[in-house]
Amino acid sequence: MTKAVFFDVDFTLIHPGPTFAGEGYQRFCARHGMRVDASRFAQALVDASFLLDEAQDHIYDPALFIGYTRYIIERMGGGGPGLEACAREIYQEWAACRHFSLYEDVAPTLEMLAARGLRLGLISNTHRCLASLQSHFRIESLISVAISSSVHGYMKPHPSIFQEGLRRLDVRPEESVMVGDSLTHDIEGALRVGMRAVLVHRSPDAPAATAAGVPVVRRLTELDALL
Repeated sequence: MTKAVFFDVDFTLIHPGPTFAGEGYQRFCARHGMRVDASRFAQALVDASFLLDEAQDHIYDPALFIGYTRYIIERMGGGGPGLEACAREIYQEWAACRHFSLYEDVAPTLEMLAARGLRLGLISNTHRCLASLQSHFRIESLISVAISSSVHGYMKPHPSIFQEGLRRLDVRPEESVMVGDSLTHDIEGALRVGMRAVLVHRSPDAPAATAAGVPVVRRLTELDALL
């Protein structure tokens, strides 16, 4: 029986606006004396993903995310004395809720799950203040616990961050579900501690399930039938 549902935050509940798209990066870089090609942004994101996936100790370290951002800028053609400061500014601005929007299916889904008596939590690899996020998007009445990796110390998929969520809600792993967009961080991390999981894949070509049989949803409203 499901008693608790935990959600990832970035690209599961919220998505960035133009500040963190190609032209937004271009404006950041221009302020630091760099000219970059905005059209190379999408590929730069793909090329940089290995930096986050290959972090072995899973200890939260701002240098990991600053290095990730620096790599993206370099792949877009940036470099020089302003590179480090620009990467740090982008990292800092990522914490500002004003740059993000809730996906339209989030509020109705959280309300529906809460109305069914399920306890809801957030587990996020972020330095963003999750209390501020809940207040900004007016979902604080629906969330029972929120854990950020920057405060906890470890990032998903490290087991301790999931175990902390379970401890705070006083639920067993088998009574809980993790919902997130990252197969490595959200899904595999949750499965390792005995939780169930649902992968969010908002693309039209999303499969019905992963190779390991984990359900895949295109919209969070599909969770009602799964849970």
